[in-house]
Amino acid sequence: MPYSPEDSGVQPDEFPDQPLSVEALQALLRLRDWCDKSNCKGKRHLFFGQNSERPQARIKREIKASSICKCCSVKSDCREFARLNHEYGFWGGENEEQRHLAGFKLIAPIGIRAKVLRPEQINNQTDT
Repeated sequence: MPYSPEDSGVQPDEFPDQPLSVEALQALLRLRDWCDKSNCKGKRHLFFGQNSERPQARIKREIKASSICKCCSVKSDCREFARLNHEYGFWGGENEEQRHLAGFKLIAPIGIRAKVLRPEQINNQTDT
């Protein structure tokens, strides 16, 4: 599990004007159930590449991420979360291309977590 709400410093209740769908709330609750048990907590840089990351750097980063996922007790929960919520990044031992090849399509430029936890960035992106 490469991300937890605490990583962002923003909590969903800090912007009560933002309506959340039932699906988004359910996804966040499932994430909360297992994220504290993950091996990757605090290692976000290995699971999400920087903008303009070179292919060779991505391969090296994902090899390191994969080694952390291999022995993680919540790997299957993490993978399921990413697949069902169309997440980007490395989750449960898979990157977005591997999830795509497994039949789980990415439907948005960002995943559900980011929409819920960082709405101000989304608004800025759509205004430009």
